[in-house]
Amino acid sequence: MSNGVVLSVSQLNRYVKSIIEQDMNLQTVFVEGEISNFTNHYKTGHYYMTIKDESSSIKAVMFRTANMRLKFMPENSMKVIIRGRVSVFERDGQYQLYIDDMQPDGTGALSLAFEQLKAKLAKEGLFDAEKKKRLPAYPMRVGVVTSPTGAAIRDIINVISRRFPLAELILCPVAVQGDYAAPQIKEAIELFNSKKAADVLIVGRGGGSVEELWAFNEEIVARAVAASEIPVISAVGHETDFTICDFAADLRAPTPSAAAELAVPDTIQQKEMLLSAFRRMDSAVSDRIAGQLAKLELKKSALERMSPKNYIDSLCVRCDRAVMAMDSAVKHEIAVKQKDFSSLCAKLDAMSPLKILARGYGVASKEGRIISDIRSVSKGDKINVMLSGGEIGCEVTEVKVN
Repeated sequence: MSNGVVLSVSQLNRYVKSIIEQDMNLQTVFVEGEISNFTNHYKTGHYYMTIKDESSSIKAVMFRTANMRLKFMPENSMKVIIRGRVSVFERDGQYQLYIDDMQPDGTGALSLAFEQLKAKLAKEGLFDAEKKKRLPAYPMRVGVVTSPTGAAIRDIINVISRRFPLAELILCPVAVQGDYAAPQIKEAIELFNSKKAADVLIVGRGGGSVEELWAFNEEIVARAVAASEIPVISAVGHETDFTICDFAADLRAPTPSAAAELAVPDTIQQKEMLLSAFRRMDSAVSDRIAGQLAKLELKKSALERMSPKNYIDSLCVRCDRAVMAMDSAVKHEIAVKQKDFSSLCAKLDAMSPLKILARGYGVASKEGRIISDIRSVSKGDKINVMLSGGEIGCEVTEVKVN
């Protein structure tokens, strides 16, 4: 550009831009700094920010096509390492960084994204314990959201067929890693719920790297799991692997095999429990019956003691005994009286006037009265003399008084 040429502002800015863009050193730069003035332009999806260090700063922009690949959300005061290019924004005559990629400085992007999403969803209450649903005791349909070719589905089939062969296993095959995995997992969970096709869901996959397991750390998967009306068991990776899906699920299993064991009961164990319960119940019923029979016998004995029949029988025995005693007493009394009578008869017989008369004596009577005093008889009186064998009438011709 020759000296003395008058340029418009736009021409000047365009010229400066062309110079900067021709510098290959500025087409791919790596810059370390701290984010400030961060703005998420929700209408366009672009990120605007300032990158600064202790003494300087530079404006920066990350367009939506680039920031869609980020696993974390940039924040103010976050230290980052940026890959991008330097150019000029002609309208303002301001040079700035156009960011193609960004990584947290000192912390892995995936680790940071994990913690950010975990904190966000926890704040919303997605992981609250009171929202967790109880697993059904005897699920007849077990839904599985996983890869149809991985080891996870084989392990789940083996465990369920061994523990609870009555359950129907329903697989909804999905990709478990890659860009399409998270949307497919979300849609599979929603499909199971819309069709009410299962009593419990197992969502997961076998082990892998953090990147391979990342689909289960996506927000859309976590929200689908938390919103599921069907209880969800998360079974992602190995025992040491934790994902956002684990926190959103109703129950976390360390492995797919463990998830299958948690999902269904063990028929052998259940049979043993039932047999044990039956034996306890049988023993309890037998003891109860024995106890009730003993009480019944006691009541029967008490009832028999209080029975009117027993009382009447007792009275009858008492009456019989009284009659027997009375009969014995009467007989004894009669015997005693008979003996006394015989004695009296003997005495009476011994004193009988007839006996005296039989010995030659007589009994004189006057006017029906026995003459016991000679002075009661006078000469000329008519008297009767009773002798043995009869009676004679006499007239007193003489009375001699001794």
